[in-house]
Amino acid sequence: MEQLSKGLALKSVSKTFFGTKGYFTAVEDVSLELNNGEFLVLLGPGRCGKTVLLNMIIGLELCTSGHILYNGQEKTGYHPDFGMVFQNIALMPYMTVMENVEVPLKIRGVKKVLRRDTAQYYIELVGLNGFEKSYPYQLSGGMKQRVGIARAYVANPKVLIMDEPFGQLDAQTRYSMQNEILRIWETEKRTVIFVTNNIEEACYLGDRIILLSDRPATVKETYNVDLDRPRDMLSNKFLLLRKKISDNTDLAI
Repeated sequence: MEQLSKGLALKSVSKTFFGTKGYFTAVEDVSLELNNGEFLVLLGPGRCGKTVLLNMIIGLELCTSGHILYNGQEKTGYHPDFGMVFQNIALMPYMTVMENVEVPLKIRGVKKVLRRDTAQYYIELVGLNGFEKSYPYQLSGGMKQRVGIARAYVANPKVLIMDEPFGQLDAQTRYSMQNEILRIWETEKRTVIFVTNNIEEACYLGDRIILLSDRPATVKETYNVDLDRPRDMLSNKFLLLRKKISDNTDLAI
């Protein structure tokens, strides 16, 4: 896999929150670099600081110390090359699927014909062809997630960040969505940062897994996943990797 010479890099990034009851550190001394087109998984126990780390990468939070670099320059806020899929999709209930997917393009002032054609492409890509005029209340949880993914992709991000997007889905829908996101990733060839607390999900999806410690989140170990795709969750290599990571994972307090 080609290494980005001027991609996304975190250099000793930390985040401490200060308040009336004192302070606590959520992320401490995290350093990592992304490969072009990589599916990178950030894996850690619940409430370890994963979302805080993502918020710094996307630009919703500032680092207390350290640096986030993108294309060789300091990144201190939102950048249009970055898109995000949240765990809570928060679709506009009064908008149709088409209208929800169009939102980022409408904000940018893209003309209706072009934004409609672009949105239609991504609606079809996520498997929602025929549901363009449906409203969120008419969709299942998995279908809502697909709308959120299409909405993130329509803005043409080079780096797509996904914060536990399948955490609220039932097991069967979750497995289905894992396969769908891999299909879309293989079609679009974009860089993905995927956050999860599920070890099996991390092993199934990731090219590389960054294992984070319990809070404050630090990089505990990096695993390069040498497993062919599509992956067999019952294969010996998969189960050995899963156990290796499980044995090294902190328990959430």
